[in-house]
Amino acid sequence: MRASPGASRRATGALAIAVALATAPPSTAALATDDFDADEIARIVSHGPWPPPPVRDPSNRASGDAGAIALGQRLFSDPAMSAAGSISCASCHDPARRFTDGKARAIGLAAHDRNTQGLLDAGDWRWFGWDGGADTLWAATLRPLLSPVEMGSDPASIAERLRRDPSAMRVIEPLFGLRLDDESLAVAAAKSIAAWLETLRSPRTAFDAFRDAIARGDAAQAARYPAAARRGLKLFAGRGNCGTCHVGPAFSNSEFHDIGRPFVVAPGRVDPGRHAGIRRVQRDRYNLLGPFNDERGAAPGRARAMQTRTVVLQHRNWGEWRTPTLRGLCATAPYMHDGSLPTLRDVVRHYSALDLDRLHADGESLLRPLELSPSEIDDLVAFLETLSPSPCGTMANADEEPTR
Repeated sequence: MRASPGASRRATGALAIAVALATAPPSTAALATDDFDADEIARIVSHGPWPPPPVRDPSNRASGDAGAIALGQRLFSDPAMSAAGSISCASCHDPARRFTDGKARAIGLAAHDRNTQGLLDAGDWRWFGWDGGADTLWAATLRPLLSPVEMGSDPASIAERLRRDPSAMRVIEPLFGLRLDDESLAVAAAKSIAAWLETLRSPRTAFDAFRDAIARGDAAQAARYPAAARRGLKLFAGRGNCGTCHVGPAFSNSEFHDIGRPFVVAPGRVDPGRHAGIRRVQRDRYNLLGPFNDERGAAPGRARAMQTRTVVLQHRNWGEWRTPTLRGLCATAPYMHDGSLPTLRDVVRHYSALDLDRLHADGESLLRPLELSPSEIDDLVAFLETLSPSPCGTMANADEEPTR
């Protein structure tokens, strides 16, 4: 069976890392033998470099357009985009909190069942929302604008707000056309906001400096990385096998997994997670198979719409949730899809004492209780904190500007 292009790239990358280690200066060899073995070094190096190159979304003609980016930033914080004129996207996705809100569950015009996800690095995602119920960033942006429990607006109201704004129309009309109907204008607004969100990058961190030092064989720079974080990283890259799902520079495979968290929202009411998300994205008028996808000319097998065309609903998707990035964790508490774990320590304890009986029989087979000692829990938390620009518990996190 022929390997996929992604698998080929991973194999090539692993070979390149192995060759680099074999020919590396003595300082790198010492790092590999003293703290990490060669496989662990390869896994660590695979989590970079950071930041990655800018991305553009072929399904969004506003992607990368400077005027649309500026307009999107303005619309993101505009309460006039909501039905009541009282809340904006930024009301829940607060830039000062890494685009989260610090609440267990979001509150828009009504209370939600899920935690507010951060938006930094969202341009890299394949699916959007905890359940992957949207297949593009612009569709995921449009949904809360129109949702009665979030911002409660409608295409006519959004279009009216834009038509009263000559500066907005000067951006939209050259991109999307003249005399747009209400629905097309609402989509244009969502695509402009998405164009801005694509530019937001998590800042570099202590881990990135350590990873880069490892990659170039700089033992002196690598030695500045805290000893506890180093031990925690060894657990993450080794026995914990965490990088299987929290993969690559973004520390996420952008897929969905059952990790043994409850999906009962209230007595008699459940949140099915990915199972509901697949149903939702398949019937969404604004998905990649619909009339608002701007991608043209791509080979059928390479078009972004392929992911939506081929996604299959399975029983195992019940109770699966999107793998979140681990970058910037210190500013995004509480954790999990329902905000049920207040601290990083609680998250690590969950995986340490994982209850396998809570996992679907036909679901995850990779997960095992880590059975960490108290000191190992401390070390793993210390590593996770180095994926934020400042330690957890400090206000400096909220003040750091994202990379653009």
